[in-house]
Amino acid sequence: MDINLQKTFLFLLFIGIGLLLKVKLKDKSELAGIKVIILNLALPATIFIALLGVNIEASLLLLPLIALLLNVVLFFVTPLVFPVLGIKRGTPNFRTGQLLVSSLAPGLSCFPFILEYLGDSYLAKAAMADLGNKVFVLLILYLVAMRWHYKTQEIQNTSNKAKLKSLCIAMVSEPVNIFILVALVLLSFGLHMESLPFIVSESLSRLSLLMTPLVLLFIGLSVKIKKRQFAQIISVLLLRAGIVVLLGIGLISLANITIAQDRLLLLAFGLSACSFWPFAHIAAVDAQEKRVLNFRKTFNQNFAINILAISFPLSVVLILGILSAGTLFANIDTMLLLATSLITGGLVYPGFMLLVKKKSLAQTKTLDQDVDEPYNLKRVTEN
Repeated sequence: MDINLQKTFLFLLFIGIGLLLKVKLKDKSELAGIKVIILNLALPATIFIALLGVNIEASLLLLPLIALLLNVVLFFVTPLVFPVLGIKRGTPNFRTGQLLVSSLAPGLSCFPFILEYLGDSYLAKAAMADLGNKVFVLLILYLVAMRWHYKTQEIQNTSNKAKLKSLCIAMVSEPVNIFILVALVLLSFGLHMESLPFIVSESLSRLSLLMTPLVLLFIGLSVKIKKRQFAQIISVLLLRAGIVVLLGIGLISLANITIAQDRLLLLAFGLSACSFWPFAHIAAVDAQEKRVLNFRKTFNQNFAINILAISFPLSVVLILGILSAGTLFANIDTMLLLATSLITGGLVYPGFMLLVKKKSLAQTKTLDQDVDEPYNLKRVTEN
């Protein structure tokens, strides 16, 4: 069996183990402890190592801008279909979905398969593009999350200067942001992981090894999927994937991209799973709102966890299917067929719910008529 396929099954296995461990870890404080380790140790170390491993080349500087543009388009376009899926505008679920579907996590769901099927050079391109995505999920989505938090909690007396100060304090106090800042400073001096003392580099490497298994276990432990919510999330993610493929076709036509591998890279990167970072922002906002004595919530943390849990396996299946098919999906006609299939699949659930609603209304109308008939007959008899 292919090594990357084995890795995929391994990732799914860890999520499954997390689901089984829910029987043992019933206390919320135990789950919170795992999250603390992820956010304050494993994730900062992983990001630090990834940043120090990037070799910035002038020819690749356009890729982060393309990735950032994709994030922005997904942020504004995908939520337009939410009301069709029963996710009402202005609700915690709507804001949660908008934050998550616009983010990408190529590290787990995309990079291993790009390396296997497209090679080292395309992995470097994907890593470079991910810099733009990181700016979006780390900085821009954090600003958006805090803005929505202030609006939901009706914090109006806070000036822009105070908000900026609060944001700076929050950004600096987060371990991962400190690690990113240090990594960028080291990169500016031309330093990499090999330049660091052995004890520092080895400690960071060992901490980063905790990242993937802990995140996957945490997703399995935290997931609480309702049947209706499962159908909603699948529909959201299928429509998101369809939109990504259509955007890819547009970019290929606009930029006249003719190399099959470049087209496949564009598809695979865009179909990456939703990022863990928006969930980190949601968790931070949720922690602040627990101190406020009201029931207004900016986000739905459980909905975010469920999106992450479903997004990863779905993205892996799509990316693996596309890359393992050779150059089949590099053809524009095949890509159009794929986009149509994904969008159609995403509209199955709302279509079904619409039929059920119409049938229910028809039955109610028939029942009302049946109730009225004996009453009218009685009136006629009395007259």
